Amino acid sequence: MADDDTDFFPGDGPTSGISVSLTAGTLQAIRERVGKRGVSAYLEKAAQRQIERDNLDELIADFDEANGPADPEAVAAKRAKLTGTASSGTGAAP
Repeated sequence: MADDDTDFFPGDGPTSGISVSLTAGTLQAIRERVGKRGVSAYLEKAAQRQIERDNLDELIADFDEANGPADPEAVAAKRAKLTGTASSGTGAAP
């Protein structure tokens, strides 16, 4: 088991076994995608993606606090440019 005083980034360090409870439907869907032996790796990757999203949400909140919220029309225009779709100009998310 890892030393509790050692800091690791998500995805780094030795593995540790834990107990996780999932609904039957969620576990079934995971096993259908990756098989019984791929569940741990799948959950590891899912947890890493969630940590990245949480960190991004915090970064956006910090930016909004310092600079105010983003202009919805500018966001819509950038989204349209990134996705190659026409901007509606309303600022509403697709």
